[in-house]
Amino acid sequence: MDEQFEKEYQEYLERDRIWGVVSKDRIRKIKFTRIPQEIIEGFKSLEDDVTGTVADILDILGFKKVIPASFLRPIVPDRLVVGTAVTLRSIPVEKTVTQGLNDRDPIKMASRDVNYLAEPGDVLVGDCGGMLEMSSMGGQSVVSAKVRGLAGVVIDGAVRDVGTWKKYNLPCWSRGVTPTTGKCRIEAIEVNGPVVINNCQVLPGDLIVADDSGICAIPPGHARFVLDRVRMILPDEEQMRELIERNAPISEIKKLFRRRYDV
Repeated sequence: MDEQFEKEYQEYLERDRIWGVVSKDRIRKIKFTRIPQEIIEGFKSLEDDVTGTVADILDILGFKKVIPASFLRPIVPDRLVVGTAVTLRSIPVEKTVTQGLNDRDPIKMASRDVNYLAEPGDVLVGDCGGMLEMSSMGGQSVVSAKVRGLAGVVIDGAVRDVGTWKKYNLPCWSRGVTPTTGKCRIEAIEVNGPVVINNCQVLPGDLIVADDSGICAIPPGHARFVLDRVRMILPDEEQMRELIERNAPISEIKKLFRRRYDV
């Protein structure tokens, strides 16, 4: 580990922000650049099907970084969440649950580790390999995420304590729900490294934009460009809907369509 990382780790340890489940050598980053707040607020100010337009622009840019809501469904619907990604990768433990309980093994799940390393407004993105039979994140982690100011959670696995998610109004996109604990079943393997969800790579520092249609991960260097393009496109989308609603002549609709799509 380099000297800067050691300095940051010690700083966070002294500030009581190291939970300690994940060993130091499995934390890839502690401090990194967040998406500027003006860009985040710009995306938050948008209305109606934001991820659909963002996905179109990511296609144009050549990035495969869109996760459909048919793969990860929202637990708390009707929310637009925008924030910088912090990441967690988890795998199944080697032992059976019975053996782990008999051996009094410690809990190896680490969403709380990420919550305390995160900054307010971040979005936790968890790669749990699609494990559905056990929970990757439950009520106590929900509370810590809310208190720490996370904007939301995206997790390729199951969650539990759905009532707590709703009570604390913490948006979450997950692959499923279950009452079964992840204790002695799941082990955190890496914090703030690359994760893969639905064959899409998400990196710490990506801009996460999520709504009822799905999740988009925008590379930070393209965030401002994507925002500017979305602002250009959405008014035309609204105008198109208005033309269709008032049953405008096809020729009028086609005129806007050609201008919008340049065809």
